[in-house]
Amino acid sequence: MSTGEAVQAAPARRSLRPLLFGLTVTTVLGLLFGVPWWTLLLAGTHWPTPVVAAGTAVFAMAALAFPVLMFQGHARGKDWASRIADTTLGVMWVLFVWALLGNVLRAALAFGGVADPLRSRITAAAVAVVALVLVLWGYAEAMRVPRVRRVEVVLPRLGKGLDGLKVVLLTDTHYGPIERSRWSAGVTRAVNALDPDIVCHTGDIADGTVAQRTAQAAPLGDIRAKLARTYVTGNHEYYGEAEGWLAHMQHLGWECLHNRHLVVERGGDRLVVAGVDDITASHSRTGHSMDHAAALAGTDPDLPVLLLAHQPKQIDTAVTHGVDLQISGHTHGGQIWPFHYLVRLDQPAVQGLSRHGARTQLYTSRGTGFWGPPLRVFAPSEITELTLRTA
Repeated sequence: MSTGEAVQAAPARRSLRPLLFGLTVTTVLGLLFGVPWWTLLLAGTHWPTPVVAAGTAVFAMAALAFPVLMFQGHARGKDWASRIADTTLGVMWVLFVWALLGNVLRAALAFGGVADPLRSRITAAAVAVVALVLVLWGYAEAMRVPRVRRVEVVLPRLGKGLDGLKVVLLTDTHYGPIERSRWSAGVTRAVNALDPDIVCHTGDIADGTVAQRTAQAAPLGDIRAKLARTYVTGNHEYYGEAEGWLAHMQHLGWECLHNRHLVVERGGDRLVVAGVDDITASHSRTGHSMDHAAALAGTDPDLPVLLLAHQPKQIDTAVTHGVDLQISGHTHGGQIWPFHYLVRLDQPAVQGLSRHGARTQLYTSRGTGFWGPPLRVFAPSEITELTLRTA
């Protein structure tokens, strides 16, 4: 290929990207709305024509309005649009998943000799009832103050003076379009009741600017810790104003571990508490980037290291730098079942404690809040109490 041909080919490929993106989005939306529509209304149910027409109109209007509301909400910052679009997304995901599973039921009923329309009506009713129950339960789970999840982590290099050190982890609070100041205050009360030594927030603090979410974030200023309150950025900070949130958290009295560390001491033994920017930071306009070397510069190599890093997949670099324990969030535990299978394609862990390399352990929280759809289905939120133990 000549140089001229290569130059012509590159713009051609770029010009195809919007088309491919549009086709992908259309296909996904077609499946997301189409599978439940077909299962509930058309698949051998033989509902009366007015029922089919009314149901089809509802699905069609929702499918057409959804991308518009997503754009108005998440691109233009209109909270009312985000609330409707995010809720629609959650409801349709639940309907889509259980419509697929419902068709397995439909096949089983056919094998058992149940004929249409009864077979398809049983399937439609089962899908509708299960989806309704899960949406209502999932909303209650998302909006409640998270339960405390208690985990003991043995760190062989931890000094005896630090045995029993209590680290409380918050992450992915995602203060956003739904006003949750009371929820935030409840989280603060729950954390303070644990009487922690260290409190960590590993990012995705909010969806929106400091000005938009000041009231929801305010209770973070009332969180108490005996030794330190520490914070690192998540990927969502880099969708908005990372510098603004770093400054605001510092204003609230938190230590912002922007590729830096501090050392805490108890009983004559010390622990390095370090933090790195999110892995996506280098793609933002802030000039930030994940830098483990900078975060650990000047530390005593004999001291154990607790590292705050938003995404579990930052663990490989943590292993290289001899970190003892990395704490992360980002995954939400999948948030709405069975989305965790897709998350696992991108991350080395979805939730819980895992080991990486000879020394390094990773704790991945399911998250304190929720992103987007105000639902949590089979992936409960958590406030994590990590108790560090010597060998």
